[in-house]
Amino acid sequence: MFDALSDKLQATLSDVRARGTLTEDDINKAMREIRLALLEADVNFKVVKSFTANVKERALGADVLGQLNPGQQVVKIVSDELTSLMGGAAAGVSFSPRPPTVILMAGLQGSGKTTATAKLARHLREQNGSSVAVAACDVYRPAAVDQLVKVGAQAGATVYEQGTDRDPVDIAGWALDRAKQEGKDVLIVDTSGRLHVDERLMDELVRIRKVVRPHTILLVVDAMTGQDAVNVAEQFAQAVQFDGVVMTKLDGDARGGAALSVKAVTGKPILFASTGEKLDQFERFHPDRMAQRILGMGDVMSLIEKAESQFDEDQAKDLEKRLRKGEFTLEDFLSQLRMMRKMGPLQSLLGMIPGFAGNQLKNMKVDERELDRVQAIILSMTVEERRRPELINGSRRLRIAKGSGTSVQQVNGLVKQFGQMRKVMQQLGKGKMPDMAALMRQGGMR
Repeated sequence: MFDALSDKLQATLSDVRARGTLTEDDINKAMREIRLALLEADVNFKVVKSFTANVKERALGADVLGQLNPGQQVVKIVSDELTSLMGGAAAGVSFSPRPPTVILMAGLQGSGKTTATAKLARHLREQNGSSVAVAACDVYRPAAVDQLVKVGAQAGATVYEQGTDRDPVDIAGWALDRAKQEGKDVLIVDTSGRLHVDERLMDELVRIRKVVRPHTILLVVDAMTGQDAVNVAEQFAQAVQFDGVVMTKLDGDARGGAALSVKAVTGKPILFASTGEKLDQFERFHPDRMAQRILGMGDVMSLIEKAESQFDEDQAKDLEKRLRKGEFTLEDFLSQLRMMRKMGPLQSLLGMIPGFAGNQLKNMKVDERELDRVQAIILSMTVEERRRPELINGSRRLRIAKGSGTSVQQVNGLVKQFGQMRKVMQQLGKGKMPDMAALMRQGGMR
């Protein structure tokens, strides 16, 4: 996400940082480059004008020109202003003291509203421990109800549906009654969309709102549509007062103009972002973390949160005990690999590490299929072979290669790399710092 914008901003700010001193002309040149980068990223023109004016005013007004490290000061100002532009502090759904909390989902057809409804249901169930129900009120789009039944079940939510023959307003009211009777914590109402904003769409939303009296109205917009998404959000804001935005397909938008413009144009923050097709690729939107990602500063907090969500304390304690005894097996390695993969695509995880961003990250060409091959090789081993890789002789390697659909060379490579890794883990378990240079020489690496 934001690839093109991120590359250009990082290049501009890298040039600023490299200068020992800065003049007003240097600041003006940097602002021109930033302005151009934002416009090319499809950021609203008025937003760009205001943003660059604020950065320039702060850069000149804070005596940055005379600072010991002026470039770093400018980077911080740009980061702060990007954070402010996207809403400042992260916001979330407000829960009612008297359940169920009702969340109304609105948006146009094709914005990903039904999938976002299921993703939000899963998120609230996983992160808040909420019992969630979803109401299927999109009765006009073919197969919309069937889709919600399917993805809602995958999300662990109860789906309330009455087919497509009833008035969606009646379905919404009936679903609310059921949610109360069944003691649900949250009811998410998936409404109908249209190809464009029209009177019929808004009238239906208003009628549903009167019946269910939602605590939060979320507008789902497609980041891939750029400024069209912002225009849609502005029209909805005028007709139906929504509380926040769910930005879908953010992973596929290399420009990012919608995410950077919507708060400034509508006054409503982005609350959630959909970052992939899978139900778990959905997260709260943190403006400060997104600003850091755009500027190549990583996103350590999100990385930690992803790791903690997959962390098994008992397994970690058991592994620690065995490491202290010098034990580390291919089963342990497979377990860690699976945990890491649950955190999301490796390319995305690397993008959260400071320094792994922009062209450097793209040039690494992370191949997720290689992880599949590693997993297949380990699973083709016997339990004893995983625990004692030294048993794997020539005939065993041939059998493992055939069983995993790989080559003997690939099996050899994994066994060799694991041997190096085990030495590192054993030395760490004994409280020693491993000699990485020696290990790399042994592994034939230069």
